[in-house]
Amino acid sequence: MDVAYIMAGISVLIIFSYLFDAFARRTQFPSVILLIATGIGLRWLADATNYHIPYLDRIIPTFGTIGLILIVLEGALELEINKKKRGIIIQGFLSALITLLLTAFGLAFMFHEWMGIPFLESLLDATPLAIISSAVAIPSAAGLLNKDKEFVVYESTFSDILGIVLFYFLKSHLVNDSTGLALEVPKLVTAGSFMSLIFEIILVVIISLVVTYILIELIAKISHKVKFFLILSLLILAYVIAKKFHLSALIIVFFFGLFMSNSRNLLPIRWRKYINTTKAEEGLHEFHILTAESTFLIRTGFFLFFGFNITVDMFLSGETYIYGLAILGVILAVRFLYLGVTQPKKLVPTGFIAPRGLITILLFLDLPIEFSNKIINEKVLLIVILGSMIIMLTGLLITGKKKGKSDGEGGEKVNVDFNTVGDV
Repeated sequence: MDVAYIMAGISVLIIFSYLFDAFARRTQFPSVILLIATGIGLRWLADATNYHIPYLDRIIPTFGTIGLILIVLEGALELEINKKKRGIIIQGFLSALITLLLTAFGLAFMFHEWMGIPFLESLLDATPLAIISSAVAIPSAAGLLNKDKEFVVYESTFSDILGIVLFYFLKSHLVNDSTGLALEVPKLVTAGSFMSLIFEIILVVIISLVVTYILIELIAKISHKVKFFLILSLLILAYVIAKKFHLSALIIVFFFGLFMSNSRNLLPIRWRKYINTTKAEEGLHEFHILTAESTFLIRTGFFLFFGFNITVDMFLSGETYIYGLAILGVILAVRFLYLGVTQPKKLVPTGFIAPRGLITILLFLDLPIEFSNKIINEKVLLIVILGSMIIMLTGLLITGKKKGKSDGEGGEKVNVDFNTVGDV
């Protein structure tokens, strides 16, 4: 195909992605659904013209991995750490951890009973579906009360990190690291396995501190006007190296973003003379914008390619909807049960804000092909993602109506901003 047509096509798709966001602002309809639908439409057109995109199986995971790094980085940049936030941070962490485990075990039990899948394999299959997507949840909560918004930010960010750690911990017991194929005999999960996990996390935290120090020093010393893309590239390189050694590499990204946005609060006063954080603080806004712009570009490509990988016949199976709705039922039951017991005042709207998104798809793609079955496949995954976004949107609409009535009666004025709903 002519290079000019390829360039024009890429430009048009980016423009459409921006227009989809603008449409989402006006109609509250998630823009990610439009991106996936566009990808499906392009697949239909490609099949009709016998056009094939080569290396699609490599392109989707690459876009997804870079997108995941940017999502975690952007989420960490959103977090504010100080003594006043201690309570909400603990609430968010506990909610993320407990609902992740309860949802994963609940879904694993369902898969085990329905399909006869071994329980450990079922648990690995269920983990991507148990993770809240911070990339969807954080922007969607932009117009809520500060307490609700902060809870969603902390909970969804911790859910990403904890979910990824759990996924790769389980995968190490079921999959051969060298070949990527399922082990004939899974490794036993023992006390030693958890000790190794704790040791690995401690090691990654130490590496994260070293990498963060090096990058902060580089920001302070580089005088060239273009430096944040270099920092982002070095951060991705650190992720890749850590990943090659089978470490929880996203923790490195998380720590760097957390330190960038909270250097004054995290760094003891006596250490500040050794670490120059002034340049990092001055460039935080610029770096945040760069991260957001890059995330927009990568997620556009990812969801278009993901949609391109889906065929229309995937929507024709009634079983797909049954399995998808059953999974959504477990997700909602766990979430409402936990919040109802621990924080009943947060049931509306935060009970509805449990979307699945890019991270779910990416971890799903990292499962061995042998684990694919009737209930764990792209068709069911798509129903769960779309369904969770519609549920979230419904909750936000209910909140908007309730707050509107409250305002009319002299209550606190709250503006639920739908401008970012569906930004993945």
